[in-house]
Amino acid sequence: MKKSIVSVSRRTDIPAFFGDWFAQQLDKGHTTVYHPYKHERITVSLEPQDVAAFVFWSKDYRPFWNYLEVLDRQGYSFVFHYTITGLPSIFEPKVPSAAESCQTLKLISQRYSPQHITWRYDPIILTDKTPPDYHIDKFRDLCQQLEGYTRRCYISFVNLYSKVLRSLMRYENIFSIIDLPVLDKIQLSEDLATIASEHGISLSSCCNKYLVRGWITEGHCVDVELLHELFGINKNDYELKPSRKYCGCYESIDIGSYNTCKHGCIYCYANRSPSKSRFTNKQPKKQRNKCFKQLSLDFNN
Repeated sequence: MKKSIVSVSRRTDIPAFFGDWFAQQLDKGHTTVYHPYKHERITVSLEPQDVAAFVFWSKDYRPFWNYLEVLDRQGYSFVFHYTITGLPSIFEPKVPSAAESCQTLKLISQRYSPQHITWRYDPIILTDKTPPDYHIDKFRDLCQQLEGYTRRCYISFVNLYSKVLRSLMRYENIFSIIDLPVLDKIQLSEDLATIASEHGISLSSCCNKYLVRGWITEGHCVDVELLHELFGINKNDYELKPSRKYCGCYESIDIGSYNTCKHGCIYCYANRSPSKSRFTNKQPKKQRNKCFKQLSLDFNN
């Protein structure tokens, strides 16, 4: 039977907030998720012989560091997506500083390899507080810090889902959204690609296909070519299975639950709103874990 690629997770930040829950699921050898549209219960095997690789996604891997030893010891294969934007705290109020995140990325890179880590400068939010020149300067600074520690960077411009736009509009007295024309977005992306190349980093577009040109390639966040290169998985076993329009991901199984992330990012699509996670730090661990395993809902609709 074909092994599963398990995404951990687009629905919430498991490495930052649910390492203990994830370890419990590994001990059980399986976990339960719910289809976001059909609400069907799905059992996902996490036994090493059934998992081709884990694809981790996070904005803070520091709480997850000790769990990596468990994964190594049990023989799992895995790669990391690490989102580091350095955006002002109004946009990402509970995300570690860029300096802290860069240091953590370096530690992971030294433990595994630069190939194991995809840096995400994502999303690019254009406002009067974060205009194109802001992103040029911030991106250059991050490239300088991360040179030699990662070889890939994924970018995308914020997707203004209706609920994301509503969230951003709550802050209209603090910043104003810039509606940059497509050609200007392309020019900004090409400028970022030039900077990245100067530091040995390739640039790919995530779900912004109009950016794919020149040095900017189409991104595959779940990338069987990379997993084949690192772990020898049979890439012919897996088909492209986009999770949304213009997504370049190959098939995987997402675990976790929507509306549980505590980062409070005001552009988040996976929480109903930045302040309405289904649990808080004040809840006991058992209650948080129970809440985390409840029915997931797709708040994109």
